[in-house]
Amino acid sequence: MSKSFFYKLSADTNGAPCVDDALLTLAICKPMIRSVAKPGDLIFGFAANSLHPDNRLIYIARVTAKLCNGEYYKSKRFRKRGDCIYRRRGKRFFWSPGSLHHGPHHVIHDLGKPLKYLRANVLLSNDFRYFGGNGSAAYKSRYPRIKRAIKKLGRGHRVNLGQELLRQLHALQERTWKETKRMVAGKPTSAPNPRLCYRSRSCGIVSDEL
Repeated sequence: MSKSFFYKLSADTNGAPCVDDALLTLAICKPMIRSVAKPGDLIFGFAANSLHPDNRLIYIARVTAKLCNGEYYKSKRFRKRGDCIYRRRGKRFFWSPGSLHHGPHHVIHDLGKPLKYLRANVLLSNDFRYFGGNGSAAYKSRYPRIKRAIKKLGRGHRVNLGQELLRQLHALQERTWKETKRMVAGKPTSAPNPRLCYRSRSCGIVSDEL
């Protein structure tokens, strides 16, 4: 059964998610989502109050592929992407000097403890809509359950409001795809900053199994 994940972004600098060459990737931070999500699942990213007080929609992505065990960082295909910030030497992963995101002290948070690196999962999507700083908060008037769920996330709770929330999330995705044909409809809110972390306190999950 498919799941829908939603969370708040504390930073929007093309790091998490990274959007480049018609591909959206979630490679750093949000380790729980990266571990649990699978192809077919939907991910909704809304702005945290500190990023945009209106909690605007930043992006929606349908997961179309998933790379595990650090395969993303081993592949030459992704080497030039902004979020491909780790390199493997021997059996260990290290932060790549000069990377625009995170730093050496984020390895365990992003990838997990060596040598298993259980968090080294990367989600890929070629079916997404990314708005960045151009995102809108119009969803609040159309989808009150989503508005309520995002507000609860601001208090640090994981929320699951059942089938009505799932219905509204699906409706938001369908409406967004219908109204916005371009996958990239805006630019990141701010420039990359290695000192920023994209962590948020919580996320919500709703499943078709409910």
